[in-house]
Amino acid sequence: MVVKHENVKWVDGLRGLASVSVVVTHLARTFDQILFYPNTGGSPENQPYFLQWPIIRVFVQGRIGIAIFALVTGYVCALKPIRQSKSGNIDGALTSVAKSAFRRIPRLFLPTTIATCIMWVLSQLGAYDVAAATDSYWLITTSPAHRRPFSAAVHSLFREIMVTWTMLQNNYDPNQWTLQPLLKGSMMVYMLIFGTIYMQQKYRMMISLAFYVYFFLAGEVTFSMQFFFGMFLSDLSNHQPTLDYINARIWIRRFLPPLLMFIGLWIASYPEDHADWANWSQQLKDMSTYILLMKQDTARFYTGLGMDFICVAIFLSPTLKDVLSSKYLLWLGKNSFAVYLIHGTLIRTILTWCMYGMSIPAKVEKEVDGKMTLVNGPGLKHGGYVYMTVFIPLFFVLLYFLANLWTMHVDPLCARWTAAFERATLNESEKTTSSGPAGHGLLSQPPA
Repeated sequence: MVVKHENVKWVDGLRGLASVSVVVTHLARTFDQILFYPNTGGSPENQPYFLQWPIIRVFVQGRIGIAIFALVTGYVCALKPIRQSKSGNIDGALTSVAKSAFRRIPRLFLPTTIATCIMWVLSQLGAYDVAAATDSYWLITTSPAHRRPFSAAVHSLFREIMVTWTMLQNNYDPNQWTLQPLLKGSMMVYMLIFGTIYMQQKYRMMISLAFYVYFFLAGEVTFSMQFFFGMFLSDLSNHQPTLDYINARIWIRRFLPPLLMFIGLWIASYPEDHADWANWSQQLKDMSTYILLMKQDTARFYTGLGMDFICVAIFLSPTLKDVLSSKYLLWLGKNSFAVYLIHGTLIRTILTWCMYGMSIPAKVEKEVDGKMTLVNGPGLKHGGYVYMTVFIPLFFVLLYFLANLWTMHVDPLCARWTAAFERATLNESEKTTSSGPAGHGLLSQPPA
């Protein structure tokens, strides 16, 4: 009998929107940091910009992109073994978990290391020097300086590759701080699937929610909460009694999704700072004193909780699933990992050169501790909104052109290296039954 599965392509479309959101937030940090506040001044009477409005600001401030990556990681890592165990193929489910966990590390490590090496070369060539001389705090603090002598530069490269996975930092690409938590989260999901593979489905879902609550209490609201909510949703999308109940009640699909979507977007709008500057954010801040009993990050908690409401709305709505499953959003999702890896470098180089020019201001003399010392001159100012209107759309075209090339050439290369390593390390008895290489990139669904 052919089993009809729920539409899960929406997850890839959602991931595509998440990657766009991350790019938009870094553009906002580069050119207009005030967008992360609830209005333009220091009191509720000040009027906000349009992009500072609740709901509208969710896409600009970008935190929701990280929450989506974490939730989708839990969802896709659990999906195939859950389906196999549901169909009675326990051995196949265990094999999927083992092989997916094996492939996960090189499929994350290899492309991120390649990206770091490229950024290291650009740094040694002085490609970030203009960004470091601008008036943008984000550009200054994320642009690495080239090192001299060459031996120090080589040492720096190996150090940054190592601390990406140990200390959640990388001076050549600060965005890579999320990769270690995402890798750990996928392994936690694999472990929980392995430990609950013989459980009835409803009890495994209870365990997923129990972990969700545990990590909320532990204050790990950015990643760990979302991993296990994603696993819960993956189980729920394959739980036939739940699907039958929802399908038999049209009002659930018609009325609940808009309400849940509004609630999710509203609470995910919580600003990262100065919540007291607007009445709506002050109300959310006051409410958090009753919800957050430990030292959780209020802004990231509200983002994660809002994301959970949004994903339940999508789960309940075939229309939203169809929208997110459009070929355009699926294309964005396919290129999401490449976009995540290269967008910061393009902002700090090509876009910066277009917006600020190529010349670096000369150093000026300044008295420091009674002595005249040469210091950096005034920071470069960008060309204004006319320049943004012209160059930011062109930047997105270039970004996705290069990301697509990365997906077409670098990802398959990493997949071949991973497959070769897998073949070299498998037991002899397994080599004849080994399946092909793993799925693509950062948050890919395990191979079918």
